[in-house]
Amino acid sequence: MISATQVLKTDLVKAAAKIGKRAISSVVPKTDLEVTDFKVVNEPILGYMPGSSERVALEASLAKYSGECEDIPIIIGGKEYRTDNVQYQVMPHDHSKKIAKFYWATPELVHKGITTAMAAKADWERVPIDEKIQMFLRVSDQMADIYRADLNATTMLGQAKTMVQAEIDSACELIDFFRFNCFFAKELMKYQPISEDPSTTLNLLRYRALEGFIASVTPFNFTAIAGNLAYTPCVMGNVTLWKPSDTAILSNYLIYKIFRDAGFPDGVVNFLPSDGPVFGKTVTAHQDLAAVNFTGSVPTFQWLWKAVGENLQNFTGFPKLIGECGGKNYHFVHPTAEVKTVVASTIRSAFEYQGQKCSACSRVYVPESLWGEIKEGLVETQKSLKIGSATDADTFMSAVIDRKAFDRISGYINHAKASPNCSIVAGGGYDDSVGFFIEPTIVQTTTPTDKIFQEEIFGPLVSVYVYPDKDTQSTLEDVIKHSPYSLTGALYCNDQEFADAAAQTLRGTAGNFYVNDKSTGSVVGQQPFGGARLSGTNDKAGGPHYMLKWASPQAVKQTFVPLHAVGYPYMEK
Repeated sequence: MISATQVLKTDLVKAAAKIGKRAISSVVPKTDLEVTDFKVVNEPILGYMPGSSERVALEASLAKYSGECEDIPIIIGGKEYRTDNVQYQVMPHDHSKKIAKFYWATPELVHKGITTAMAAKADWERVPIDEKIQMFLRVSDQMADIYRADLNATTMLGQAKTMVQAEIDSACELIDFFRFNCFFAKELMKYQPISEDPSTTLNLLRYRALEGFIASVTPFNFTAIAGNLAYTPCVMGNVTLWKPSDTAILSNYLIYKIFRDAGFPDGVVNFLPSDGPVFGKTVTAHQDLAAVNFTGSVPTFQWLWKAVGENLQNFTGFPKLIGECGGKNYHFVHPTAEVKTVVASTIRSAFEYQGQKCSACSRVYVPESLWGEIKEGLVETQKSLKIGSATDADTFMSAVIDRKAFDRISGYINHAKASPNCSIVAGGGYDDSVGFFIEPTIVQTTTPTDKIFQEEIFGPLVSVYVYPDKDTQSTLEDVIKHSPYSLTGALYCNDQEFADAAAQTLRGTAGNFYVNDKSTGSVVGQQPFGGARLSGTNDKAGGPHYMLKWASPQAVKQTFVPLHAVGYPYMEK
């Protein structure tokens, strides 16, 4: 493989010397091809032990943000806008406390955001990619240092994440996304197409922005995903309209301010809290829509996809649709599995962050021979989990995100209590008097066709199906039939022959597959994340191919030797 730098610095000089005045140098500027080399490592997870500097800083930030209700405007091209449609973000674990006041954008403001973004795009595209990358790396360093406590505090208070759950999300994963995506963008530049004789013909490949704007629709459950969807496409020269989740507005606005204060140009990212249908209808009807970058529910993504299809004849191109939609993630336990690992990892996967991770374990297949021991372990561990305020250091699990989630999840618990197919093994309680609290709940079902075992719940409820040991193989083969999702899954097994075969059988069941490890916990650069079927378009955020989604490559062929003849040698007599 030859680098673009080598081609430009040696072969063009040689070509120019060979053909003299008739030669022109490469029309592709070096700034389109050359990037400063650098390496990346994952951001370390801090310990937050009592008295540590990070713990002291976090406690100060929690005190600061919990004592105020921040006014958060719509921001278009750096200018603030406010409408009459006022909304509030409350603490899920104490819903009487408002922490943010914000405003929904009108269709006219969303249109203004598009016009502003497209105007900003012309200048942003001309900024060399090396300068863009250096800006993102500086912001990442600031997030790891001076903004770390604030990012974690706003996530804990607004999204009810515990200390460690905020740290691995709004600090580590957010920082990792920006650093690794810049690294992957840099690595793209290393490939250049074959030039058999660069002194005669030079072939180069450069990356342009997509032809239009990107609509980024982001979720509540990961501050890191919100920042990634809104800002990562900009590394490649794109501009975005960012619709943040209403229930993550405080942490998301902080990300916007961090970039703004770091000198990020106005208009490249426009911050547009909106009613979902208002935002969706406006962006999908605009001719310059280049892509939808989405994380959220299946019905919403299907609606966006349909809206794009219905407007296809109106677009200047073919919009890309990138979406991640959650799953009905499984743990499949083989009779040879190590029980303590199954228990501990299932508790963590199902109940950390209240089961509101896209990858959370929601269904478990357990053989009859192990169920007694596993059941005992799950029940005893569930009893030990503290449920409470996200700001208490000893809290394992806090409240679910809002009233809508509370009603949905408690509805499934009521179904489990009433259904002849289900029984409550542990938990089953819920209380919304102070916060939207739901007990970590374990349900046993006698059939994998019950809706509680097949439908996404997105809360602290895990269902167990106990299968006869003799049916291990057939049960394994049916895993893919029990849910339309294929996001994450885990196999617990200490039989090498079975594990080898099962990994092939389960290929279609998960975009992220784990062996003797829980279904949650993907790390940027280590386990690129995404699933197929109704879990989404499997674009693997956190992996090396993600940046190509936000680029429009251009191949450039330049010839340095004049062509005078029209015919070919074999034609001569």
